[in-house]
Amino acid sequence: MSLGHNQFKVVKALYENAGLSQRDLADITGMGLATVNAAFKECVENRLIDEGRLTAKGMVSLKPYAVDNAVILAAGLSSRFAPISYERPKGLLEVRGDILIERQIEQLKAAGISDIIVVVGYRKESFFYLEDKYGVKIVVNREYAERNNNSSLMLVREILGNTYICSSDNYFEKNPFESHVWKAYYSAQYSEGPTEEWCMQTKAHDRISKVALGGENSWYMIGHAFFDRTFSARFRDILEAEYDLPQTRDKLWETLYVEHLKELDMEIRRYDPPIIHEFDSLDELQDFDPLFLENLDSEIFDNIVAVLGCEKSEIRNVYPLKQGLTNLSCHFATNDGEWVYRHPGIGTELLVDRGAEKKALEAAKMLGLDSTFVFENPRRGWKISRFVPNCRNLDAHDDAQLKAAMEMARRLHGSGVGLDRAFSFFEEGVGYERAILERGDVSARDWEDMRAQAERLNGLLVADGGEPVLCHNDFFGLNFLIGEDGHVDLIDWEYAGMGDYANDFGTFSVCEQLSEDEMRRALSYYFGRTPTEAEWRHNLGHVGMAGWCWYAWSLLKESEGGNVGEWAYLYYRYAKTYLRKSLELYAASER
Repeated sequence: MSLGHNQFKVVKALYENAGLSQRDLADITGMGLATVNAAFKECVENRLIDEGRLTAKGMVSLKPYAVDNAVILAAGLSSRFAPISYERPKGLLEVRGDILIERQIEQLKAAGISDIIVVVGYRKESFFYLEDKYGVKIVVNREYAERNNNSSLMLVREILGNTYICSSDNYFEKNPFESHVWKAYYSAQYSEGPTEEWCMQTKAHDRISKVALGGENSWYMIGHAFFDRTFSARFRDILEAEYDLPQTRDKLWETLYVEHLKELDMEIRRYDPPIIHEFDSLDELQDFDPLFLENLDSEIFDNIVAVLGCEKSEIRNVYPLKQGLTNLSCHFATNDGEWVYRHPGIGTELLVDRGAEKKALEAAKMLGLDSTFVFENPRRGWKISRFVPNCRNLDAHDDAQLKAAMEMARRLHGSGVGLDRAFSFFEEGVGYERAILERGDVSARDWEDMRAQAERLNGLLVADGGEPVLCHNDFFGLNFLIGEDGHVDLIDWEYAGMGDYANDFGTFSVCEQLSEDEMRRALSYYFGRTPTEAEWRHNLGHVGMAGWCWYAWSLLKESEGGNVGEWAYLYYRYAKTYLRKSLELYAASER
């Protein structure tokens, strides 16, 4: 038989503590004494209770409400918790003496839930020990970087029944888990004043009727959820039907739920704060556990302390910056100022000569081109720089800023500083091609034709090029920081090396999507005069070579599972246009 909610509360309480008085039942269930008396009487009439104890029928009546299992979602990157998340998943942090995910597993087991599935992705190996320590099952999500957490539930959809859905990085001050649950719910805490969390409204019987992002004086989603078997079956159908839609990739499973509120019956489960904790920033975590940083075993924070001479306890206001195409960076502050920590992205050790980068950074600082540089470890690839507050990037379509960029390029190329590393668009592109072929074939159909054009053009450019000079080789607007005082810094020297002076013009023209009129104007600023036809032809050739080289780079990144977005097409289009056009100009000059 199915139980009413009040009957369920009474039966469950007696299942856990036989012989309770009706006043005790009122205290435990939170119901009024009259309500308890009515529910108790119904249970006696249905032969679920006899002499204050559950009958065999009463025990059987609880079976449909028994929790089958729990799924702990632990696959994500936790990018908001940079730089700590660069070293380990957030769920493995130690907070007030407990590892977050271990504390949660122990709380589930204390509630009698032994069938626990942990879905992992980012740094998955870090979680494998949980199998032996706690007997959990590990499921690996290989799409964790490309999709949101809907992909984790897709992997375990067949085992969803009466299931707790948990996040590995929650901290529960009191154990919220139970062996039996009446109905699907989402946990909630109350916000006094405004909040940016998902706020819920309810109708009769506490069914969630509306969810909106942001609100005030509201109950908001936090912590775990519970799926009952009816909810799981319908949610599984929705997930399977919509999983392959492009718009689903970036959705949280909660987004799918909200979009199907009318079909999915879920109630609110209110908790008095501060039982459930979610830490969205290091500052929040330090407020909860003031000794967290002192107890944190982190090479990154040790690096910061060693370079800046600060105390761990000084480090605050930590938050991720916009991720680049090759690296991860975060902001932090100490008593002496604001800084940026750069963490090398996966696979960059194959693409970037960090020793050459460091020498270039030291030269740029000496030349007054980059005053932000503080320190780099060339062996590990991490770097600390000064943060420039309220800065803006260079706008190449503004004539004054275009002129400033070209004059900086001229200063760099005329510095006489040398590096041991050479940089050639063609050699770099061939290297990227070689790396792609080690993984399979180049997917682009016209790659062979473009490569042949690049090889032919490279020969012509080498023949009429001069002595190599120090070039930035990633010279475009996003790598220029203009401070509030108008000072300009040229940052990110990963690709710096000795090469043709036109390298920087090539990359700049492609990445800033310059028109040919803007290209001619840029060269006039660079030379301080109108460029000759030979100079125009030579520089336009480097626009084509830059497009081809960076297109090869984007194909490599995508072969590794990365996603460079619209950049791939941008590189392709400039390569396709200017490889051909510059070859035509060289052919015309030989007639």
